[in-house]
This record gives sequence, structure tokens and C-alpha cells, in this order.
Amino acid sequence: MLKVKVTAVGNSMGILLPKEALGKLNVNKGDTLYLVENAEGFALTPYRPDFESQMEAAEKVLKKYRNALHELAK
Repeated sequence: MLKVKVTAVGNSMGILLPKEALGKLNVNKGDTLYLVENAEGFALTPYRPDFESQMEAAEKVLKKYRNALHELAK
């Protein structure tokens, strides 16, 4: 477990993540992180929680309209 402290950043509040946390999250300056609520409280993740469901929906559309999309690509 890593301990972080809430600090003032201009007119807002923020936390500073140690290098160890940044390495485990595989993020760099400017990357977006998502604060996701779960049963234990909150989790910080670099992955969009709804991305997988959106990709499944897109795959269904691509499969259903494969021939039409192929013709439009010509």
C-alpha cells in the first residue's frame, strides 16, 4: 500500500503519485486516470471502465454490417 497526501494545486486539490505508483499504472505526465467507485471505495486506473462494453458493441455492428462496410470502403 502506498500513502499519498492531498495537497493544494492552484485553486483545486490534488495528490502526488510516487514513481512506484506511476510505474505500476504505466502512466506518464499528461496521461488520463479514472477514479472508479467499487465495493471497497475507489480505485485509480488508466483504463476506461466502459471501454470493453463499447468495443463489444462495435464488434457486433462491424460483424452485422460487414458487407456494407466493405462496399463503403471501396
